[in-house]
Amino acid sequence: MTRLLAVATVLMTAGSGVAQDLPSHDNRIDLMRPDAPELAVAGPQAVGVRTVEVVNPDQLDIVNVTGPDAMPRHDRPLTLEVWYPATGPVPGSLQPYENVIIRDGKQRVTLYGAAVRDADPDTASGPFPLILISHGYPGNRYLMAHLGENLASKGYVAVSIDHTDSTYDNQLAFGSTLVNRPLDQKFVLNQIDALSGTEGSFLNGLVDAGNTGLIGYSMGGYGAVILAGGGVTEASTAYEWGAPAGTLKVHQDGAETQRALPDPRIKAVVAFAPWGRNRDFWDAAGLANIRTPMMLIAGSKDDVSLYEGGVRTIFEEAVNADRYLLTFIGANHNAGAPMPAPRESWEPAEGLDFSPAEHYTDAVWDNVRMNNIAQHFTTAYFGRMLKGDAGMDRYLQLVEMAEDGVADRDEAGQPTAADTYWAGFPLRSAIGLRFEHREAP
Repeated sequence: MTRLLAVATVLMTAGSGVAQDLPSHDNRIDLMRPDAPELAVAGPQAVGVRTVEVVNPDQLDIVNVTGPDAMPRHDRPLTLEVWYPATGPVPGSLQPYENVIIRDGKQRVTLYGAAVRDADPDTASGPFPLILISHGYPGNRYLMAHLGENLASKGYVAVSIDHTDSTYDNQLAFGSTLVNRPLDQKFVLNQIDALSGTEGSFLNGLVDAGNTGLIGYSMGGYGAVILAGGGVTEASTAYEWGAPAGTLKVHQDGAETQRALPDPRIKAVVAFAPWGRNRDFWDAAGLANIRTPMMLIAGSKDDVSLYEGGVRTIFEEAVNADRYLLTFIGANHNAGAPMPAPRESWEPAEGLDFSPAEHYTDAVWDNVRMNNIAQHFTTAYFGRMLKGDAGMDRYLQLVEMAEDGVADRDEAGQPTAADTYWAGFPLRSAIGLRFEHREAP
């Protein structure tokens, strides 16, 4: 009874305006539940992190385009957060990410993880495959930091992008996101590729950009679908609320610019809740042009990108790609991608008609649980697709509905030939999930 009262007190306190007074080190991005699936656990590699500024010169300034005769151009800046395998032991203490802006676009908070700022790169063990990470609208480069750190600890260089005009503190015209998202992703790939061969860069010899994976969430997933080959419909290029003055035509299905966009260096895509099919930015013909292997991750109750008519339709219509669909049954738009909600986001914020925490959380699923599952499946998928590790197959060859898996173990607790329980999931933990696979023709 005492323990129940203590828990109730904590819950009431968190909702009474004093959550900010709780210890700031609660803002961890690297939490691991005891029921986390096997591959979620961080790898053996120490992780470093650095911030890099790049500029894409002479780009259309979509925010200031007012018509076909008013097409200003500008140099487009992008800020990158780069996680990488580092030398030295894994630190025994939490490492801070300071001055991180959260969903209200104003508050700056401190997050904590395992990456050491400016640590020496482990070039002796490289080069490592590259993972690009692309946030939603709005978002920032820390929104999926849990994946960046986790994958770097397993021998990848993970680069997360702050997309100009699309961040919490720089949320401008939606048309800029529609046009620029796949262009930003491609430009950053080129920049990291160039830096991997530049003397004096910490990335020199560290990155194998010819072996790249792309992670996108929501509008980041929209960009990833386009970059994978999914040209948009003609109708979507003319939406009044969309990209101005026909500027989205560069991504229209069949356009020369669109046909040139897919890149053979990108070997696999993971798209969390990709937005667009729900608003007919693609049709079956455009999605049939996707050939890049893809894993889609979604909540079955997504009311932003939609599930039926949205993410699931992308899965069904990308008929020429080898593809997977992982479904969090009952989850909404935030299935797996956002980091745990910072404590400061629990409080109301001026200018928002919702709690900032809603940007990160789900009404049904625990954030950390979803993150751990996402870490598990991205590890398996990229391990197979980028590293050629056939040992990952057992984590990707599953019965469709998790609860249909049968646990059959011998006296030593090892699975028998009759065991169909989801590989890597502790007993009683594989529930509420669906996993499907369709092979390319």
